[in-house]
Amino acid sequence: MRNYKLNRKTSETAIDLDFAIDGTGASQVDTGVGFFDHMLTLMTNHGLFDLQVTCDGDLDVDQHHSVEDIGIVMGQAFHQALGGKEGITRYATVTSPMDEALATISLDISGRSYLVYNVEGLKDKVGAFDTELVEEFFQGFVRHAGVTLHINLAYGKNTHHIIESIFKGFGRALDQASQKNERIKGVPSTKGAL
Repeated sequence: MRNYKLNRKTSETAIDLDFAIDGTGASQVDTGVGFFDHMLTLMTNHGLFDLQVTCDGDLDVDQHHSVEDIGIVMGQAFHQALGGKEGITRYATVTSPMDEALATISLDISGRSYLVYNVEGLKDKVGAFDTELVEEFFQGFVRHAGVTLHINLAYGKNTHHIIESIFKGFGRALDQASQKNERIKGVPSTKGAL
């Protein structure tokens, strides 16, 4: 089983995270940010990962450090759990509808960190959640996972639905790209390395 457990403590957050790529969709999530907990639970369920994460963050300041740092730690854990990348599918593109919202996630486990985030029209908040932190989470993840990630919103009106479409699609794409393919020998690159 490809999994990794990580603890990270700074002056802003204390995070304990256990991430399994080859899971069943089970999650125990307590970040102190309710809407974000909901999104991580959806991502885990639809990606068939296993995720346990707790975060004690400086929520008296705002949610930024907690959300960004969880992205960093999750990216680090994914990178470590993936190992040498032998036999992985590497690429995936998933389009996920959520009622009136439709988002497409394209992902390459390339070793190169890059985020394209084309999401317009979000309201500033969903409940108490600052929606600009969606991009911060994914930026933290790609920087530390070594993944190229394109998030493109085709359309949507309801901010909750838009973000939910993104997180569900991300889980599904990350699952597909990280799956082993028995026809692939070594790493899936003509360079011989990722």
